[in-house]
Amino acid sequence: MNTWCALGLLWLACFCHGTLSCPALCKCYSRRAEVVCNEVPLTEYPSEGLPKNTTMLTIQFTNITSITEQHLNATPLLQGLHLFSNHLQHLSSNLLRGVPHLNTLDLTGNKLSELPADVFSHAPLTSLVLKNNLIEKVDAEWLLDNSSLTWLDLSENHLRKIPTALLQKLPHLENLDLSNNRLETISANSLDPLTKLERLNLQDNKLDSLDASILQSTRNLTHLFLARNKLSKIPQNLFQELSQLKILGLDDNQLSHIPPGSLDQLNSLDDEGLDLSANPWLCDGKIEYLWRWIQKNKKKLFVPESITCARPQSLSSRSVMSLTEGELNLQS
Repeated sequence: MNTWCALGLLWLACFCHGTLSCPALCKCYSRRAEVVCNEVPLTEYPSEGLPKNTTMLTIQFTNITSITEQHLNATPLLQGLHLFSNHLQHLSSNLLRGVPHLNTLDLTGNKLSELPADVFSHAPLTSLVLKNNLIEKVDAEWLLDNSSLTWLDLSENHLRKIPTALLQKLPHLENLDLSNNRLETISANSLDPLTKLERLNLQDNKLDSLDASILQSTRNLTHLFLARNKLSKIPQNLFQELSQLKILGLDDNQLSHIPPGSLDQLNSLDDEGLDLSANPWLCDGKIEYLWRWIQKNKKKLFVPESITCARPQSLSSRSVMSLTEGELNLQS
């Protein structure tokens, strides 16, 4: 008997004979093979009573501190595991070995810091969420080469460097969220393997510069978030390959000018898709390119009136789009 037939018989057996069981304090939905343990005083993983045919398991807002391979072996058909906001501090090395169909793993809001090298390598994950933990370093050995991941969320951790070695294993990645970390730099070629990337979130970090070639291979980007960093300038050709970009957030940085031509390739921006607010714009002759671009593309800007001059003093707090050619000493 092949593996798939065996799994099918196991599912049927569990469906027929095991659906009446359910862990204490949890709710079981047999028709969709789902178990939910939500905001209950659990201190240990609810192994006892878990239906073997479970494909979706949610344990959130509990007091459990650990989860092991043995725990997950009880649900071999598991496809989605959501462990949001518990007190997990460690994961075992072979955690996912007994769940060969698991494609979604959400560990948001735990206390994870260091994880075993091959911790996620035993399941065909397409979505991995490690948001809001205590992770300082990412190990490339977490995953196998040519990983099937399309969604990776490492936001709200303590990362200081882009996990370049790990990204090289993610040719199918479509969403990468590294927001709310402590990133200071991004090496020039770190994003090159991510040719299918559609959403990149780097906001709320400490980036003060970007290499001109950093986005040259991410031509499928539709959403790019760079808000609340320390960017004082952007390279002229930074966005030249992003012809499909719909949303761009550059708000709350230290930008005083936009290089001439730098926004010209962004023809696909949604209405209100570009946010340039909360930057200290210097309204001198070098602001001409931005000023003229705003006149032609007001609909593309999120609250265009919020793009205001910081200097010179005579123009302080004036919206850039309200300025006249005379005030900028421009020739028409």
